[in-house]
Amino acid sequence: MKEKDAKYMAVVKGIKRQIELKELKPGEKVLSENELSKQYGLSRQTIRHALSVLVDEGILRSRQGSGTYVSNAINGGSDGRTTIAVVMTYLNGYIFPKTIQAIETALSSEGYSTQIAFTNNSVSREREILEDIIRKNEVAGVIVEATKSSLPNPNLKFYNKLRDRGIPVLFINSYYKELDLPHVTIDDKAAGRLAAEYLLKCGHRKIAGLFKFDDGQGGLRFAGFLKALGKANIAYDEAHMIWIDTDDMMDFEVIKDKIIARIKGCSAIIAYNDVVAYQVIMLLKKAKIRVPEDISVISIDDSDLAKLCSPQLTSLPYPTTELGSKAAENLISLIRNPEYDATYEFKMEVIERDSVKKIK
Repeated sequence: MKEKDAKYMAVVKGIKRQIELKELKPGEKVLSENELSKQYGLSRQTIRHALSVLVDEGILRSRQGSGTYVSNAINGGSDGRTTIAVVMTYLNGYIFPKTIQAIETALSSEGYSTQIAFTNNSVSREREILEDIIRKNEVAGVIVEATKSSLPNPNLKFYNKLRDRGIPVLFINSYYKELDLPHVTIDDKAAGRLAAEYLLKCGHRKIAGLFKFDDGQGGLRFAGFLKALGKANIAYDEAHMIWIDTDDMMDFEVIKDKIIARIKGCSAIIAYNDVVAYQVIMLLKKAKIRVPEDISVISIDDSDLAKLCSPQLTSLPYPTTELGSKAAENLISLIRNPEYDATYEFKMEVIERDSVKKIK
């Protein structure tokens, strides 16, 4: 038994020594079982046992059908893996398809393929996806949009498990403040501030706000809104604040009375995004409230909805394509160098259209 242990340990020590001397680097493929068998003069069974020991120690990673690679957990290599998991909340015709396409294009140009999944902004679905990624253990990295990111989340432990395995995780669109992980987003706080400042510049003083409370972007945009009011020495009136969640966005008819009541006496409203703004304008039309004659509306995203809406929406553009490309580029940099600062926030500006009235 001791003689057998000594034989496989010679392979274990030999490969470790090659890694220490940088003869084998993270992401590089180890010799095949046949080649190692000839090099050490040992049976394939003994070689296989030695490799399994190194895999169990996290020094090597085995990729089915491809071979065995030096682990990226050692020094940020991708250990031969070429798949990136992309986890988004929704697949719809709003802004996400362009972002996903940009991610796929950028990753493909670097030799990576994408494995796409959608949470539907459901915490339980997010858990299922993360558990599947961890169980299969096949991806080189993960780009993920946080689910209901402003609420306590029971799935944070899975992100920590991915990090402990040396698999880079980068958040896109939104992120969990509890995790020390990089994100590529817009500067949501600045977006809320800029929207409010634009309304103030147009002469509006009584401004309502309609924000989403279960996603982190809503809280940040609200904080920016408050900052602009404070800077202009205008008191915040919570009576004109409307908070909604993911379910509310599915059926605005349920909350129409609250919206109409909360905007009473206001000359303008900041909407969480173009989807919200569009539905608000439809409700206002039914209530015989004119935009912008009776109340102005400003939004965030500058999606196709902003141009299809009547009147066309004044909105802050969301960099859908640039965001996807940047997220992919930064994740690749993170795979190559775990110390890379992959966080990036895009700046925004107001695109003027017809939904905001200038008050003299």
